[in-house]
Amino acid sequence: MPTLAVTNFNIVVSVLGGWISLFGLVSYLCKENFYLSEALISLLAGVAVSPSAADLVKPLEYAGSVENVNTVTLYFSRLVLGVQLVLAGVQLPSRYLKKQWRPLSLLLGPIMAAMWLATSLLIWALVPNMNFLHALVVGSCVTPTDPVLSNVIVKGKFADHNVPKDLQQIIIAESGANDGLGYPFLFFALYLIKYTGDGGVAEDGGARVAMGMWFGETWGYVILLSIVYGAVVGWIAKELLHWAEERKYVDRESFLVFAISLALFIVGTCGMIGSDDVLACFIAGNVFTWDDWFRLETIDDSLQPTIDMLLNVSIFMWYGAVCPWDSFLHNDVIPIYRLIPLGILVLLFRRLPWVFAIHKFVPQIEHVRQAIFVGFFGPVGVSAIFYLYITLEFLATMEIDSEPRADIANLGETVNVVVWFLAICSIVVHGLSIPLGKLGFYLPRTISSRVITSTSSEGRAGGTPPFRVGELVTAISTRSRSRPTSDELPRAVAPSALGRPVFKIGGAVIPARREEAASDSAIASPSESRSPPVGGGDGAATPDLERDAGPVAAGRTIRFPDDPLPLKPSTAAEQ
Repeated sequence: MPTLAVTNFNIVVSVLGGWISLFGLVSYLCKENFYLSEALISLLAGVAVSPSAADLVKPLEYAGSVENVNTVTLYFSRLVLGVQLVLAGVQLPSRYLKKQWRPLSLLLGPIMAAMWLATSLLIWALVPNMNFLHALVVGSCVTPTDPVLSNVIVKGKFADHNVPKDLQQIIIAESGANDGLGYPFLFFALYLIKYTGDGGVAEDGGARVAMGMWFGETWGYVILLSIVYGAVVGWIAKELLHWAEERKYVDRESFLVFAISLALFIVGTCGMIGSDDVLACFIAGNVFTWDDWFRLETIDDSLQPTIDMLLNVSIFMWYGAVCPWDSFLHNDVIPIYRLIPLGILVLLFRRLPWVFAIHKFVPQIEHVRQAIFVGFFGPVGVSAIFYLYITLEFLATMEIDSEPRADIANLGETVNVVVWFLAICSIVVHGLSIPLGKLGFYLPRTISSRVITSTSSEGRAGGTPPFRVGELVTAISTRSRSRPTSDELPRAVAPSALGRPVFKIGGAVIPARREEAASDSAIASPSESRSPPVGGGDGAATPDLERDAGPVAAGRTIRFPDDPLPLKPSTAAEQ
């Protein structure tokens, strides 16, 4: 007997598949017409099915504990970032990192440091009872720009029409590289807290050991090793794929999926050795297409964007389901009336002033408007959530008897609340910025045009529409005060009979002489002369037309729409 199996697996799969299918039906409309990002739409869908709303997706029930949910979110974020950054590296032209190292060094050095310090100062000022070292930890989580959300301004119709290609490339390169370079900023503060936060009670060595760990472990093992490892793996993968493709050993499907499988391999191996898998993936992707061969071979294929879209939709649905929405209102670290101004100030001052200050030294940023654009669109997203859970994982190693140290008792909650809130603010604001900007640009013009048109129409007698240069005339009108007789009707000619459109631009201003009218009538065909001439026999117009506009001058090449049509002379038999 069949039974209804409403299991967690069946619910999650049906919800995910149903949402991706529904979004796919209107994806072009949302992204290319309304400029809405799939990240924002998927986040809202995740909120709708979360325990706070429909309760269809229950992350805590699946994982069993909050710690397990955090672990799943961390690994899911690692996977998405790894794939995204390999694809970002593949998108860049040949030897891009080598050619553009000067502007990249500015964006990844002084700009990242300024973003870190500015964000940390804002957090230190607005979060009550906040230690500055703790503020540096929170600020470092949201310092990197997110490559997933950056796709809104580097892909699609908006980017093709509004963002120059070289500017798109520098944004991709910066967002890819600075994700991995968030480690030094984060662990600078974490090591100082670990070795000096409680006055050296729990850990011996003080600041000297902290700086030794930062230079040796973070810069040497995590950063430099990941760069070397990513470059070596990317170069070996490129050579192997060249060798296999030349000998026809690889089919097209395996060729297209090679970059994605490379990302999975690097994420797994770097995770095992404890290095920076995010930075290694970006370096490997760029070295993998160092000669531009793979990028040009796959430039017209849609497999990579398809995998990219599936991962984006899935991760942001998951974020919508696991986001601690209740903690924004109810927490022990920061009230909501401070949290909202913090989000606004971070979006305004985290990146924009510093990019604007150095934009003249970045060749890709040519104008002030481009500097404002690049400075504003530095989104906080997947990378911030990734570093959030890296921080919580590190803080768990500083517990004493399963309890957090006294000096970091509230740091975990502060990081969790503030980073999640800033990420949600960035997803919403940057997801709506382009459509709202487009609406603000076109709406006033549309309303103004409609008001002017309506005012002009109402101000004319009889409701006649206003004159417009180039407006097609649908009928040749005369100013006759009486209705034409049946004999005069055949002389009315529609504009289509003239062989070309007729545009009303005014009336005849030079009166024609009667002898010119007579000579003009002499060259017309006799087929339409059945109506007798009026007023002495040498007139060429009907009474209404002659009384109003006068005959047409012979030989004049310009004919106005209200000119009378020439009459053709009668044949000899008719006379």
